[in-house]
Amino acid sequence: MFNITNHIKKTIVIAFALTVVFSCKNNFDDVKKIGISENAPIGVAENLNLKYTDSGRVTANLRSPKMLDFSNRDFPFSEFPDHVELDLFDDANQKSTITADYAIVYDKTGLIDMQGNVVLASPENDTLFAEQLYYDQNREWLFTNKPVMFKSKGNILRGNMFDSNVKFTQVAIAESKEGVIILEE
Repeated sequence: MFNITNHIKKTIVIAFALTVVFSCKNNFDDVKKIGISENAPIGVAENLNLKYTDSGRVTANLRSPKMLDFSNRDFPFSEFPDHVELDLFDDANQKSTITADYAIVYDKTGLIDMQGNVVLASPENDTLFAEQLYYDQNREWLFTNKPVMFKSKGNILRGNMFDSNVKFTQVAIAESKEGVIILEE
């Protein structure tokens, strides 16, 4: 009788221990987030000068006095609240420069959203002025559906939509007073 009671007790203890072990879940990611506000950045960088390279060649240079890192989010991004300058270099090392008051870089999509007094100057002295401009890093494409003014070869074009590659060889401006204007080489 003593062996049966002892065996039942052992079985109950083992069943309880297994229940406790298997009811626990891996919440290490949740533990790492303790003390971090979901609205606060995970990091702050000041006087940033970031260079992007491809096969040893500098393709872009991003400068800003301040960057807020929100890589702890489900859709990670970096925010540049105090001004941003972005130099884009083509295969011939010709530089186009984009400046803006504010920018967000979305890590997963490679999209840069620049806002406020956006100015893009190309090596050919083409200049784009916009309230907002998106740059798709993967496709090397610029676009916006906000009002723009584009100065090119002595012409000034205004519109409410802009779509172009970074070399300005495929430019589309829509909803302009002059009509839709497409410039191609």
